[in-house]
Amino acid sequence: MTSYAPQAKAAGGPGSPISWHTRQRSRTALLFLAPFATLFLCMYLAPIAYTLYQSLFRQKRDGLGLSEPTTTFAGLANYAQAMGDAGFRDSLLRVLLIGAVQVPLMLGTALALALLLDARRTLFKRFFRLAFFLPYALPGVIGALMWSYLVAPELSPISAIASHFGLHLDLTTDGMLAPVVGNMLTWGWTGYNMLIIYAALQAIPAELNEAARMDGCSAFGIAWRIKIPMVRPALVLTTVFSIIGTAQLYNEPSILRSVAPNLSSDYTPIFAAYSSVNSGNFPYAATQSVILALLTLVLSFGFLKFVQRKGADL
Repeated sequence: MTSYAPQAKAAGGPGSPISWHTRQRSRTALLFLAPFATLFLCMYLAPIAYTLYQSLFRQKRDGLGLSEPTTTFAGLANYAQAMGDAGFRDSLLRVLLIGAVQVPLMLGTALALALLLDARRTLFKRFFRLAFFLPYALPGVIGALMWSYLVAPELSPISAIASHFGLHLDLTTDGMLAPVVGNMLTWGWTGYNMLIIYAALQAIPAELNEAARMDGCSAFGIAWRIKIPMVRPALVLTTVFSIIGTAQLYNEPSILRSVAPNLSSDYTPIFAAYSSVNSGNFPYAATQSVILALLTLVLSFGFLKFVQRKGADL
């Protein structure tokens, strides 16, 4: 007669010591994960779900608008309205244009500065590292205020210098606002991105550089063929961070508006959503937020997929 109980215990079946320890470890892991899962659910997923829920409703005002508005289910009507809203659509295109020009310029500058700091013959590396990082160390609002004074028509030293050469330069006109905002972003975030790239450069084994140098490779060749390919993950990371940061553009144009009244209340998507909140139209603000979040998600993951595909082809 065959006995099955010992075989079940040997295989880790019910009642075996192995099964008991496995279940115990699972309970312990769940116990430690429970606080994080609760916070993640309450502080992250629940607001997203509520925003999506709010975006499916619409507020209606009857008569002269003196009574309280009523909320009715509208399905995707808010999304159709947002896509037909010329101001909101222009704000999305405006931020895309600023990001398309500013992000490559900023990351190119950050990469160049990081390579210069990593070069063997560069002197006073600690001083320059601190100097490049200093704009990021300042609060963003302080930096935006400083640039606002530098471009204000009555105070700008840049316009004053231009006037000495017979040029009338107003940096707060409609056409100059986007370059000024892009300049403020580049000034504030180049040092931050440079530090990430510089840290990646420091992780490259020195033997690789020495071997390339012994083979007669120039400093430019080492940078182009060894350093830049090896800091590619850092460049991808900073690009994704920059895409997300540009989509959330708010501080710089908000401060700049104090010296440029022509900067519209829907200059960026965040501005437009904030205006909807101020007017009490919370469902429409939720819709604009969801569209912005989806656009940011598509751009970020689209860039990551593009980079992964290019990396696989190489």
